[in-house]
Amino acid sequence: MTDIATIYKLSLIAFACAMQGYGATCPVLECWFVQEKSGRGGGFPAAMSQEKSLLYVGTDPDNTGTGTTKNPPADIDSARIYYVTDPGASLCSSSLRPPEGSVRKPQCEINPYLPQPAMVQWAAPLTESAHSPIYLQADWLSVSAHGLDGQLALSSVMRATTKTNKPSVIVSVYSRTVSVRARLGAPVVLDCGFWTEPSSPLSAGGFSVEWRYQFRGEGRLVLAYDGKNDRLAQTAEEGAELDIAALHQTGNASLILQEAQVRHSGTYICSVYLPYLLSQVSVNLEIEEPPSLSISPPTPQVLLPGQSLSLQCQASGFTPLPLELRWEFADADGAVRPLGAGRVSGHKQAWDGTFTQSSWLEVGRGGEDLAGGGEVVCVGLHSGGARRARVPLSVIGARGPTVEDSIAMVAVALGLYGLIRIATWTLGMSGFAGRDPEAKKEK
Repeated sequence: MTDIATIYKLSLIAFACAMQGYGATCPVLECWFVQEKSGRGGGFPAAMSQEKSLLYVGTDPDNTGTGTTKNPPADIDSARIYYVTDPGASLCSSSLRPPEGSVRKPQCEINPYLPQPAMVQWAAPLTESAHSPIYLQADWLSVSAHGLDGQLALSSVMRATTKTNKPSVIVSVYSRTVSVRARLGAPVVLDCGFWTEPSSPLSAGGFSVEWRYQFRGEGRLVLAYDGKNDRLAQTAEEGAELDIAALHQTGNASLILQEAQVRHSGTYICSVYLPYLLSQVSVNLEIEEPPSLSISPPTPQVLLPGQSLSLQCQASGFTPLPLELRWEFADADGAVRPLGAGRVSGHKQAWDGTFTQSSWLEVGRGGEDLAGGGEVVCVGLHSGGARRARVPLSVIGARGPTVEDSIAMVAVALGLYGLIRIATWTLGMSGFAGRDPEAKKEK
């Protein structure tokens, strides 16, 4: 794990260096300020309101873009323009800055945030005191952002002196691999990192990290770590771990799965707790394994005139489920012609969660042009990659005799003629030899 910690530390150093001179690199974030409308009741779901908002971000509180907004956009309320101080530069990622003139924008949402003690046992020690610090008496906001092309997922909690629009980031959680694809049996690293404001009194209270798994409405705890007491929670998930040293040294909270299995596909939520604060991001993991194809019968086949040949192609060990099976014929010159999908079976699931599916093809019954022979090819198209299986096919008498066939037929005819001549001569000689004794008797 030392190598992973070193690589992660170097990446953070490079990230921080890239943020130097942030005035030219920190983007202006266009966000939606979302909150519940007041006055709703009667058990109905609370209605939500959306307002346009702008975030001018800087790493220094004395330089947060205030000089660039003397004429703010007319369609944005001045109360929704924020001058954010982010010493960790998490909000300064280049993936949050769209190309000049691009209509694509990063996704960004701001919400009011209410600090409160965590209820989970691995974060409960962070707030063992029954007293809330005066530090919490402020305006708190949370920012959730997604970079362009899935390059970044970010969640930050910010604190602002009451009734001001100059918040400072207290904790940020981020992932630079929002979507991960892995092969069966391979080790997987789900990226998650966090930064906390060192000067905040909440940072001195310790932290906790939690990874949860969600898929189709079901969830489970994968791993949890009490950073204050340096203790892992007891979980039933095998093969999942954190690099504890990197967690404390660089904020690397990445989840390491030693061996990818089908059951690992789903959404993983990385949560970081500070006293009274929670920030989290999600990472999607897709286990992809292409099919293994086999054709039965596997030996070279011969197709005779008036006959048909039945072939089966079995695709096994693939995940996820979508798979396209089809057949092709590659002749002796390399030209490829489609033969259709054949008759495809339903899928079956194996003990390890992978799938099996088959296709059957009748060759020769449909009048396919297979003259000269070649190869029948089964093709499996899957998100994990395309696979092919082949079986040689010889075709006899499909188009009438070729030049080679004609020569062979002449040779056979000459051979038969020679055999007949020899047989006739042999029989003739036997008859002559049999008549000689009788001839002598008559004399």
